[in-house]
Amino acid sequence: MGMQVGEKGSLNAEPNVVPMIDIMLVLLIIFMIVTPVIAAGFQAQMPLGENIDPRMEEPEDVVLGIDKTGEYYLNPGTGQIGIVPRRDLERILTEVYQNRTKDRILYFKADRNLEFRAVQEAIEIARKAGVRVVGAVTDEKREGSGSILGRVRR
Repeated sequence: MGMQVGEKGSLNAEPNVVPMIDIMLVLLIIFMIVTPVIAAGFQAQMPLGENIDPRMEEPEDVVLGIDKTGEYYLNPGTGQIGIVPRRDLERILTEVYQNRTKDRILYFKADRNLEFRAVQEAIEIARKAGVRVVGAVTDEKREGSGSILGRVRR
């Protein structure tokens, strides 16, 4: 708040908005940088497969993903993908499958450059949590062209 003494000794109590504007601009820049990173979510290069049955991903499907750094991402059938710490994965999957009567299928996405040890570890955790079927999500191998996302191989 700025205060000035006028000619007649009166105080002028006007708010100084320049620091507030500076703070708002800094916050705007921070949000502009952070928002695309948050929205990016799970990203992995899926393994390539042949003779894959096409199947579109449904919002109620439970999908576990592991990116190239080994970070777990989980969509518990709500359409919301979130990062899950490894220590909490079994507990969260148990909660998801405890109330599920329709099926006990887990669709699994892992980066193709990930070590198999990490994939095997995640599947073992899922089995302990009550998963009955694990569907591996892969891309279709194409001759000289790009791949199609969202293909499932059981």
